[in-house]
Amino acid sequence: MTSAKRLGFVLVCLAVAVVLAGTTACKKEAVEADVAAQMTYTEYEGTVKTALGRYLYLPTAQGFDIVLQGFDAATLVGKDIKIKGELLDQHPSIFQADSVDVKGEAGTYSNVFTRTVEFQMEDFVEVKDREGFQPLIITGVNKPDEWQNKGRGKVFGVLKESTVKEAGQEKTVTHIVLSDDRGRESGKIVVDGVTTYAQYYMRKLRLFDSFWLYLDIKDTVDAKVRTRSKELFRADVIYAGLY
Repeated sequence: MTSAKRLGFVLVCLAVAVVLAGTTACKKEAVEADVAAQMTYTEYEGTVKTALGRYLYLPTAQGFDIVLQGFDAATLVGKDIKIKGELLDQHPSIFQADSVDVKGEAGTYSNVFTRTVEFQMEDFVEVKDREGFQPLIITGVNKPDEWQNKGRGKVFGVLKESTVKEAGQEKTVTHIVLSDDRGRESGKIVVDGVTTYAQYYMRKLRLFDSFWLYLDIKDTVDAKVRTRSKELFRADVIYAGLY
């Protein structure tokens, strides 16, 4: 190859490289712009399917939970709304509502909520904090070491209510029912309380009846009672999910 041809070949290669680099840069800028547009998108519209306490789920705003701080969001279930707000940098799964307008019978919208206070943690469990809840491997009612002194953990089970008699009086008791590999009841956890956030998620996942239930572990049930009732320990449910 002569020097002239060699130079021409090099120049063609450089030109192709410049074009490819420019195309890649344009694609990268387009992707970044699209992501930025999604992150700064501040208005959603749709029908409220699930809401409890301050939490609200809108199918058109998937991927995060909408919080109406200081407002009973359950009053909006089944209604068509327009909502404005912002994603919170420190809490990426939370969309903080600034205002909510409800569609009336005449097709016009009227304001029902305007935010006056900032988002508060309250019963909210951060996504990164959920990783600290390790699954409890429970193999028997007489093996308290499997849950004692662990503080927090999670189990896969069904939340059930039942009516029992105590001192001649009827009362409602809530249990998490655990099952073995064959589907047989292997143990029960006495539930003292369920946070609004956990209840909201169980409603949001209404097509399921079993969940990973995230627990604050409390007192172990007396050994004699455990053997008779299969009740293992007491706990508060602070979150519910599919994993």
